[in-house]
Amino acid sequence: MTDKTTSFAQQILDAQHLAMQEDPSMICMGLGIDDPKAIFGTTLGLQETFGEQRVFDMPTAENAMTGIGIGAAVAGTRVLMTHQRVDFFLLAMDQLVNNAAKWHYMFNGQMAVPLTIRLIVGRGWGQGPTHQQSLQSWFSHIPGLKVVVPSLTENVGQLLYNAIMDNNPTIFLEHRWLHNQIAPNKSACQPFTEVPQHTRVLRTGSDYTIISNSYMLSEALQAQKYLQQYDVHCEVIEIASPTNIDWHIIYQSVSKTKRCIVTDMGHTFCSLASEIANRVYSHCFDTLLSPVSVIGLPNYPEPTSYGLTKEYYPDVNTIIKTVSDNCGIEIAQLKTRQHHDVPGEWFKGPF
Repeated sequence: MTDKTTSFAQQILDAQHLAMQEDPSMICMGLGIDDPKAIFGTTLGLQETFGEQRVFDMPTAENAMTGIGIGAAVAGTRVLMTHQRVDFFLLAMDQLVNNAAKWHYMFNGQMAVPLTIRLIVGRGWGQGPTHQQSLQSWFSHIPGLKVVVPSLTENVGQLLYNAIMDNNPTIFLEHRWLHNQIAPNKSACQPFTEVPQHTRVLRTGSDYTIISNSYMLSEALQAQKYLQQYDVHCEVIEIASPTNIDWHIIYQSVSKTKRCIVTDMGHTFCSLASEIANRVYSHCFDTLLSPVSVIGLPNYPEPTSYGLTKEYYPDVNTIIKTVSDNCGIEIAQLKTRQHHDVPGEWFKGPF
């Protein structure tokens, strides 16, 4: 029997199926959860399998519905809520920050909030300043919240399943360009029920450490492969959870390579990347041969225009140029896709 390929979206769907099977009290709610697009295909058939009482659409009332989800979780129901844009979820920040994140601590650890909120982030195709933000640093700043930022098909299902089964509130940030990312087969994916490794060395190398997550990890892996042709060997580290980083893995890598790049999908000012860079400086300063480079968005909103966004987003060539400049060697730029604001020919955005 042929083991079919699987996608990032399919793994998210499979993780939800398994969680709902294992916890009969669990509910899933989200705007468009039952429409034909099924939130980028990630909720396809979920309502047919588990019924309208457990899987249901919700009105465009982000603050109110998030409050209902938090209330249900506090009352003991396992809740998975999905918002198709992080930008619109900002209406519900009061519910999240002042209630969900603090509940466990306000009641001396006797209360749990088994709530996971899936938020879609991402760029491209004229999305403009209000439809593309990646706010992992915002959420990571709030004590009491767990933040997960998946990057690869091989472990996204495992990360989501474990987030759902966690009794603490978790923010799960998915980049929409990743939903069609393919893995060769299901056996290439991490078992859902095993505890995930949130900080992983995906490629080993001796010349450079590249730390990344979300869609930028795809660009980092391209750069790592390309740079080998120039005898530059990079170590690539995935940070799948900004609130659960194994710092020892990072320090050990930088101490070996003596150079470091941190990439971020968000704005670099006051970012997750700047926090990581600060930690690397504090622990590895004596070993560094060049400054830690931080790659991310400039400190102004994304333009809507196709032409103006061309230089706005970093990509594989930004990483290559940074390595080239810091190492003092000439490295040619890599030829990339024809359009900078779509991930591939398959993409028919914006939704």
